[in-house]
Amino acid sequence: MDKLKNALREARAELNKITWPGKQQVWYSTLVVIFVTLLVATYLGIVDLVLTGVFSKILG
Repeated sequence: MDKLKNALREARAELNKITWPGKQQVWYSTLVVIFVTLLVATYLGIVDLVLTGVFSKILG
């Protein structure tokens, strides 16, 4: 039981050392993730369309 108490005490001490991001940093990071996701999705969509057209002409 002492090991459990000690582990919880140490975990709490480690959590107090964390520097949590502010609202503005979280907001900007979220926007970057959304932008990059849309950019990659657009790129993959264009590549898919091109490759579909190429292979339909080759096999069609």
